[in-house]
Amino acid sequence: MRIAITDGLHPDAIAKLRAESGGEVAELEPESLGSDGGGPITALIVRSRTKVTADVLASLPDLKVVGRAGVGVDNIDLEAATAAGVRVVNAPRASTHSVVELTMAHLLGSVRFLGPSDRAMREGRWIKKDAKGTELSGKRLGLVGYGRIARGVAAVAVALGMEVHAYDPYLPEGVDIAPATTLHAELDDLFRSCTHISLHCGLTPETHHMVDARRLNLMPQTGADGVACGAHLVNCARGGLVDESAASEALGNGTLASLALDVFEEEPVGAGHPLVEHARFSGTPHIGASTHEAQRRVGMDIASAVLETLDTGSCPTVVNRDVL
Repeated sequence: MRIAITDGLHPDAIAKLRAESGGEVAELEPESLGSDGGGPITALIVRSRTKVTADVLASLPDLKVVGRAGVGVDNIDLEAATAAGVRVVNAPRASTHSVVELTMAHLLGSVRFLGPSDRAMREGRWIKKDAKGTELSGKRLGLVGYGRIARGVAAVAVALGMEVHAYDPYLPEGVDIAPATTLHAELDDLFRSCTHISLHCGLTPETHHMVDARRLNLMPQTGADGVACGAHLVNCARGGLVDESAASEALGNGTLASLALDVFEEEPVGAGHPLVEHARFSGTPHIGASTHEAQRRVGMDIASAVLETLDTGSCPTVVNRDVL
C-alpha cells in the first residue's frame, strides 16, 4: 500500500497514516503523480491546489480513494472518479469554526473601514472623518447555503443583533432551522431582502457566477433599521461563485459599499487584479481553514476517512456515493 500526499498535511496526520496504514506514505508534487517511479499509489490526499482530473486518475490505475483535506471537491473530477471506482472522501466539519470566524472578521472589517483605515495609517493619513461605518446590529444578513458554516455564521450574527435570512434549495430534511432564521424559496428574493450577503455553497456549473451584475443590483442600500448602510458581499466559500468583473464594476459605481473575498476564480491573485485597486475591497489569500486548530482537525479527519475507506470500502464522508 502507498499513500501519496501532494499539498501538505499536519504532521500528526502523517504520523497517523504511517502508523495505521501498514504501508508507505509519500509526499509528492502534483506534477509527479503517475510518474514519480515510487510504485503504485493506493490512496491520494490533496487540498485545493492539486487538480485530480480524468487524466490524473487514468495515470493511477491502482487508486482506491482520493481524500480532499477540506470541504470543496470542485478540483476533483467526480464523474471520472466514479467511473474508475475511486471513492472520493472529504473532511466537512474540520474547518467550520475557522471559516465562521473569518467570515465574521470580513463582515465586521468591511462595515467599520478596517482595511482603508489601516492603509491610510501606514501612509501617514488620519481618515477619521471618512471612516464612519455602520453597525451590523439591525441589518439583514443573507446566507446563500445553510450548511454547518452558514449556521455557525448565523449564530454569531444573531448574537450581534442581525436578522438572518437564508437560501438553500438542497437543505436536507431534519436540519434544525434556527428560530431567528427566515428561509427564502428564491435566491433573487434573498438578494432583494438583505443588505449583507455571505456565500456558503459549493462551486458547480449551476452556481458559477451566481452573483452577477443583475443580482448585485437587487440588493437594497438601506438596512431593515432604516440606516443607509449600502450593500456588502462576503465570499469565503469557493472562487467562481462571484463574477469578479461585475463585482469590480459594482464597487466602482457604488452598487456595492464593500466586497470581501477569501477565494478567487484564479489563484494566486497578483497586484494587477482589478479588485485590489478598490479602497472598499478586502481580500485574503484563501485562508478560511488556515488556523493551527483547523489544520490539525482537517489532517486527522481526512486521515481517518482514508484509512476507514481503505479498510472497509466506505466511510460517512464519501462524496460520490454512486460508486458504493
